[in-house]
Amino acid sequence: MEFMQFHPTCLYHPKAKSFLITEAIRGEGGHLLLPNGERFMSRFDERAELAPRDVVARAIDHEMKRLGADCLYLDISHKPADFIIEHFPTVYAKCLQLGLDITRDPIPVVPAAHYTCGGVMIDKHGQTDVPGLYAIGETSFTGLHGANRMASNSLLECFVYGKASADHIGATLADLPQPRDHKEWDESQVTDSDEDVVISHNWDELRRFMWDYVGIVRTEKRLERALHRAELLKNEIAEYYSNYHISNDLLELRNLVVIAELIIRSAMQRKESRGLHFMRDYPQANEGAGDTVLTPEQLIINS
Repeated sequence: MEFMQFHPTCLYHPKAKSFLITEAIRGEGGHLLLPNGERFMSRFDERAELAPRDVVARAIDHEMKRLGADCLYLDISHKPADFIIEHFPTVYAKCLQLGLDITRDPIPVVPAAHYTCGGVMIDKHGQTDVPGLYAIGETSFTGLHGANRMASNSLLECFVYGKASADHIGATLADLPQPRDHKEWDESQVTDSDEDVVISHNWDELRRFMWDYVGIVRTEKRLERALHRAELLKNEIAEYYSNYHISNDLLELRNLVVIAELIIRSAMQRKESRGLHFMRDYPQANEGAGDTVLTPEQLIINS
C-alpha cells in the first residue's frame, strides 16, 4: 500500500479538477520550467524531461517546496501551433476553455496522486480470502506492477483478471451459500445532528495531512505525525458518529481513514527507497526487503 504513484503533471487551475496533462507532451519535447522560465530537470536526471514519472514528480515536488511555489510550468509553445493542436487536441481544447493557449502559453502543473500499486491480496482468479469476494484493478494487489506502475499493465490487468474472475464466478457460483439475513437498520436509534459540516472538515483534514506527510517524499517523522492524526480521526469517528445517521459521506470518511492508516503503516515498515516509495531517512534500496502485508492483528495491536 506504500507504493502510490503520483502523476507529475496535473493541470493547476481553480476550475480544473484532476485533469492530467499527458506525458506525451514531454515526450514530444515539452520543457518543465520554474516560475522564472528556467529549465531544471537536468539537475535531477540526465534524461531531463524524459525521466520516469516518479523521478519527474519528485523533482517538481522538490522545486515547489524549495521555492514555495504553488505550481511549476510545462511548455510546448516552441513547437509549431499546428503540430501542437494536431498532437494534443484534448489538452489544447481543455486549456483554451480555461483561457490558456498552449501554443503560446506554458501550462501550470503540479503532481497529483494517481494510482496505487498495492491493495487487497488476491489469487490468480482475482479471489480474496473472503468467499465470494473478488477484487480486480487498482483496488487489488496482483503483483503485476511491483514498486512502480507500468502504464499498459492497467489494461492488461482488467482483461486478464476480469476474465479470470468471471470464469471462476461462473464455475463456483452454484456452490456458494445463500447470504445470511440481516436486521433492518433501526432509524429510531439515529440521533438528529448537524454534524455534516464536521464530516466535511474531517475529510479535508485527512486529505491535507496525507498530502503533507505521506506524499511524494517521506520521512519517519512525517509518517509518525500522519499516523497520530489518522488514529485521532479514527477514534473521533467511533466516538462521535456511532449513533449518527449513516450517509455516503460518513461511510466514505471511515473508509478513507482505514485506507490512510494502511498506507501509513506500510510506508513505516519499508525502511528503504524503492520505486514510488521514497524515504529521505533511507534513500537506498534494501535488496533484502520483501512485500509489506498488514494483518488485522497488526492493526489491532498497534492501534
